[in-house]
Formats: sequence, structure tokens, C-alpha cells
Amino acid sequence: VLTWLSRRGRARDRAGMARVGIISPHVFGVSMATMRPLARRLGRDQALADALWQTGWLEARLLAGFVGEPARLTAAAMDRWARDFDNWAVTDGTCLHLFCHAAPAWGRVAAWSRRRGEHQRRAAFTLLAALAVHDRTSPDRRFIAAMPRLVAAARDERPYVRKAVNWALRQVGKRN
Repeated sequence: VLTWLSRRGRARDRAGMARVGIISPHVFGVSMATMRPLARRLGRDQALADALWQTGWLEARLLAGFVGEPARLTAAAMDRWARDFDNWAVTDGTCLHLFCHAAPAWGRVAAWSRRRGEHQRRAAFTLLAALAVHDRTSPDRRFIAAMPRLVAAARDERPYVRKAVNWALRQVGKRN
């Protein structure tokens, strides 16, 4: 997979990623449009997802969010991955495509909302936004219980946290 990614990396795409705040120490420069067919071809495979994550490459981590198996995720595994969040694209992609479908997701919203790291705290609210869209079985009281966390985090001065709080609030409001 890394060879496939390295062959498709482009300086133009690396510059475009940096321009929109997608910054990571290891970037090939492969667009999501280029990677999506590969993600579909790879299918779900948690061992592969873990291996991709451990490489540290931005695109490998984005793919890990697509190929991971939500049923096999534990809170500890989600916490390990979250510690590595270093930009909004990996944070959002992982929460939207993988974490929101995992059983420990609700517990991670609570735990991560207290984190100090900008992208770790952002993950709590990105995950809440994703749950508002994808979790059709949770009662409204679960989302209402998250409101004090949203109010507290709305005062966070960091833009990536505030944007995720805004996103979560809008998605929760759209539920009904």
C-alpha cells in the first residue's frame, strides 16, 4: 500500500493539503479521489488498518479509517489512534468513517472532550457530529447530555476545536 501511495504522490497535492491546513510530518501528496478506489479494493481489515496507522504516513492513516473494522475497535485502541491525531483531515476522516460506528464511540466523546491536545479535543466533537448523523438508535437524551460539553468547549480559543463544536451543535440540532 505504501508503494502504491508513494507512486501516486504529487508535489501539487502536498502543497494543496498544506494550504488547507492538512499538515503532517509524512505526506505523499495523494488526493482522496485517488485513494477511494484503493480503500474499496482493500475492504475491511483491522490488522491492515493498524499496520497502516503505525506507518505514520498521512495517507496511510486516512486509509486506515476506511479499512478498519468498527466491531473490532476497543476504547483503548481508539485512544491509541487519537493520541496520534495531528491534523483535522485524519481526525475527521477517522471519526466519520470508522470511530462513529464502533461500540465505544459515546464513551470517547466524553473522554476526549476533556483532552488538552487540539486535535484530540476536536475528535470528541467531530465524533459527536458523526454520531448525530449515523447513530439512528440513540435517544435524544444522549445528545442532550452532551450539551454541557459543547457549551464548555465553545469557549476554546483554538479554531479547530471551535469549528468541530459548531459542527456538532448543528448536526445534533438537525436530528429532530
